[in-house]
Order: sequence, then C-alpha cells, then structure tokens
Amino acid sequence: MSRIQTTFARLAAEGRKALIPYVTAGDPYADVTVELMHAMVAAGADVIELGVPFSDPMADGPVIQRASERALLKGISTADVLSMVRAFRQDDASTPVVLMGYANPVECFGPDRFVDEAKAAGVDGVLIVDYPPQECEAFAARLRAADMDAIFLLAPTSTDARMQEVGRIATGYVYYVSLKGVTGAGHLDTAAVAAMVPRIRAAVDVPVGVGFGIRDAATAVAVAQVSDAVVIGSRIIQLIENEPRERVPGVAAGFLREIRAALDTLQLQASSAGESA
Repeated sequence: MSRIQTTFARLAAEGRKALIPYVTAGDPYADVTVELMHAMVAAGADVIELGVPFSDPMADGPVIQRASERALLKGISTADVLSMVRAFRQDDASTPVVLMGYANPVECFGPDRFVDEAKAAGVDGVLIVDYPPQECEAFAARLRAADMDAIFLLAPTSTDARMQEVGRIATGYVYYVSLKGVTGAGHLDTAAVAAMVPRIRAAVDVPVGVGFGIRDAATAVAVAQVSDAVVIGSRIIQLIENEPRERVPGVAAGFLREIRAALDTLQLQASSAGESA
C-alpha cells in the first residue's frame, strides 16, 4: 500500500479522522515551507497537501491566489517544490505528501519526468485540478506504477456518471469540494455535505476527504462526522500570510492543534458510546 493508503487504514483502525492541511510551497517565505510542514505534522496533520504555485489558479479564491503570486514572485518553480519535499523527507519518512496544482506546470515539466522526479523526491500523491479523469488515465497509470496515488476532485455539481468515472481510476482518497465556487468562498452547508457523501461512497472505494469552507473546529467536526478526512487550506494561509517568518510555523501549528483536538473528540465519543452499549 502507498503511504496514503497506510495512513487512512491506520486512522480507520483507530477510529480517527484524517486532518489534511494545505499550504502553497514557498509562501509566505521561500525558506519556511519545510519547517512549516514539520510543524503541521507535529500539530497533528496526517497528510500534507503542498500547492505547486501557478499563475492562473482558477479553482482558488483570493487567499490562495495571493499565495501563488507571492511564491511565483520569489521564483518558486516545480523543481523547487520537489526539492522541498526531498528536504522534508530527510526527517520524516512516514507522513504522506500530496502535490496539488494545475496541468500547465506538469505539462511544461513533462508528465513522465514529473512522475519520476516526484517519486524520487518522496511524493505520495498528485491532485491536478484541471485534469479530468477521462483525459488522464495514462497519467494516473504512471502514478500508480510509481506507487503514488492519483487523487481527484468531486463537487456538488458532480453527476453520478462523473463520480463513477473518478471511482474507476482514483486511488488514495477523493477530495470533495463542499462549495460551489472557489476556495475560501461561501458558507459551508454541512447538511448538504452529509447528503452528498453517501452518494460519493456508493461510487468510489477510497476514503472521502472534504474541503473548501472549513475555517474552525466546529465546522471541521461537523464535516468529519460524515467523512474520512478534513482538508483546510485558505484559513491556514490567511493566518500566516502577514506573520513574520519566525512565527509562521507556530501560528499554523497552534491552529491545527485546536482542529486536531476537536476531531479527536469524535473518537472519544465513539469509544464512550461503545462502552455504554
């Protein structure tokens, strides 16, 4: 099994939900990303989604757009992102890392080269926002051959046919975008999420993570009650984007500790319910 699959299996056995933070590589400081990744793991992150900066991140709202712009202004490239993963792997051989980004940087890098170098760096999964599943079967197969997972987005507008198509080739987990719109936008309707996740589970046989609109412990817990993982990005970037470099890891870690503690109350509740049954 991949590191992602192993992590989700362990969490399921423990009755716990995965906490998946997202940050943009090279933001808000070019040299802070590796330290930030380690701090998030220490605070309870189970998987890290690392954004590959891109000039036209159409699925992202203003917060992550600004993060990409700042990283690009610092000259952060795809090769730099892979170097960050390699540096992270020097001290962490177990936490899964997922690269999240857009097709253009992968195509410019070369898909075969990207897969080879991602594998060598220690990447565990890849989520390319604008790669439709029916158009990237070869890319997904390359990832699987390199023991990496091909992760896909699903949305409130996804049809049953689309979900089945994703379920046919997705590995690792699927990322359900809980809002219509871009990252960081709108109000999270937890009832709508609760209604959608069973439909997704009927079409896919991998864990379901939910993101977009999760900004605090209360919404994280509400989402975790019906999903396998909680993904948080925009809120973390908001918290760190104006902080001095030395405070960035600690600020992100402090926020994630609150989320981790809240998520773990679900395990305690389930344990207590089992004991009283």
